[in-house]
Amino acid sequence: MLRFLARRLLGALVITVLISAITFFLFFALPAEPALMSCGKNCTPDAVALINKNLGLDQPVPVQYWHYMAGIVAGRDFTVGHCPAPCFGYSFSNQQPVWGTIVDRFPTTLSIALGGAAVFLVVGTGLGLLAAAFRGTWIDKLFSSLSLVGNALQIYFVGVVALAVLVSGLHWMDNPAYHPITEDPVKWFTGMLIPWLVLSIIFIANYSRMTRSLMIEQLAEDHVRTARAKGMGRRTVFFRYAFRGALAPVVTLFGIDLGSLFGGAIITEFTFSLHGLGRLAVSSVSETDLPTLMGVMLVGCTAIVVANIVVDATYALIDPRVRLA
Repeated sequence: MLRFLARRLLGALVITVLISAITFFLFFALPAEPALMSCGKNCTPDAVALINKNLGLDQPVPVQYWHYMAGIVAGRDFTVGHCPAPCFGYSFSNQQPVWGTIVDRFPTTLSIALGGAAVFLVVGTGLGLLAAAFRGTWIDKLFSSLSLVGNALQIYFVGVVALAVLVSGLHWMDNPAYHPITEDPVKWFTGMLIPWLVLSIIFIANYSRMTRSLMIEQLAEDHVRTARAKGMGRRTVFFRYAFRGALAPVVTLFGIDLGSLFGGAIITEFTFSLHGLGRLAVSSVSETDLPTLMGVMLVGCTAIVVANIVVDATYALIDPRVRLA
């Protein structure tokens, strides 16, 4: 198991470095002058040259990339002072430390992503299990129809409808807002509930259909029929044998959907005016703010890679053949 995780960690490190290098070098292919973003309106060529020197932008791009990556590990010295590790530099647009901005925004995105994932895993898998257990009945047909409808919906449409009906119309829920869970867990939960439901609705449709088809396939396997022939109870056969066989592909699908989950969190933040990493990434692109963009990309990439390692470890626990391979 340790060798398995070591290989995954090494691969994750290589992927993260490659993504950072591609993002960094593509930025300098843009026809823009980052120093002008920090200079302001009344800018002179001497001021631009001074900013380029202070930010290290007058050096070759490979040297800048090396200094940037070294600063993340060991810190970096700027004209304004020392930037301790992990140092992602200073924003070109507001001259604030990028790491501090990311720390302020990350809990919002993390809350949306983790809460949405928990909702669609539990609800989507549960609906799929019910549809498989009552195959051919009206329950199966109802859940199958709802999954088709949910798969056709979009986050920005469902979000507006949810605000109009649940918040403004019926007053059943509070307006979405982020409150730190350490300060008020109840407000954190109620403020994130609508974003969770909206983000998870498309994933629920996919997971319910996949779980249903996998369970029907597993229930027809020889080992399941053998367990029935030995006199085991229906519930034991359903969960211990059939569901365990169907769980591995569901975990694999979850690992694939992690990137889509982060993209969905960005759209959800815009829909409900939540200030997370998604809005920060879009604003950094529009403002040509390389340090902020690089910081968001590296943090997002690291989060997805770490989550994939956890998924791989879970998959290895479910199926011992993965560890042996």
